[in-house]
Amino acid sequence: MRAIATALGALALAAFLAAAGSAGASDKAARFDASGKMLFPADYRTWVFLSSGHGMSYNPAANAAAEAPFDNVFVDPVSYRSFLKTGTWPEGTVLALEVRAGTSHGSINKSGAYQSGEPLGVEVHTKDTRRFGKADDGWAFFPFEGGKPATMIPREAGCCSCHAASTAVDHTFVQFYPTLLPIARAKGTLNPAYLAEEKTEGH
Repeated sequence: MRAIATALGALALAAFLAAAGSAGASDKAARFDASGKMLFPADYRTWVFLSSGHGMSYNPAANAAAEAPFDNVFVDPVSYRSFLKTGTWPEGTVLALEVRAGTSHGSINKSGAYQSGEPLGVEVHTKDTRRFGKADDGWAFFPFEGGKPATMIPREAGCCSCHAASTAVDHTFVQFYPTLLPIARAKGTLNPAYLAEEKTEGH
C-alpha cells in the first residue's frame, strides 16, 4: 500500500509540474505558429501603457489620412516590471505599437484632436535571441493586418536600422516614454549615442 501511495504521489507531482510548465508557456507574451509566424497578441490593450504620440507614425496607411494619427505603445507587464528594476528589457519583451486615426471635429470638441475608430495598424517589437539570433540583439518586428499571424519584417527594412541607430535603451525608443526615461537614466542604461545626442541638443 505504501509503495502504491508513493507511486500515486509521484504521478500527482509530475502532473502538477507538467501543468505548471504548460501554464508558464501559455503565459508568454509572444506566441508563434509552426511556420514561425507571430500570433496576434489580442490582449495587448490590457498591458502597461507607455506613451502616446501624435503625427509620429511611419505607417503608410496612417500617414495617408487627412489628419495626423496617434500611436499608442504598450508593453507586457512582466517585462515592464523587469525594466523598473534594471533599466533595460529582458528576454521575451513584447512591445505593441497601435496606430489610430486623429480627429479634430466631433461631439463637444472645439480644439485639439482625439483618437477615433479602429486601429489603422498594429506592429509588435519583440526580443528573443534564441529565436532570432544575436543580430539586433535579438529584436524583431512583426506587422499585423486583421489579426492574422504576421511574418517578421526583414532586418534590412528602415524600421530596424532606425531603431539600431536611434535607440535610447536596447533598440527601443525609451526617449519617448516619459515614465521610463528617468529610470534608465538612474540605472545608467541609456545608449551612449543617445546621451551624446542629448548633449548636442542641450538637454
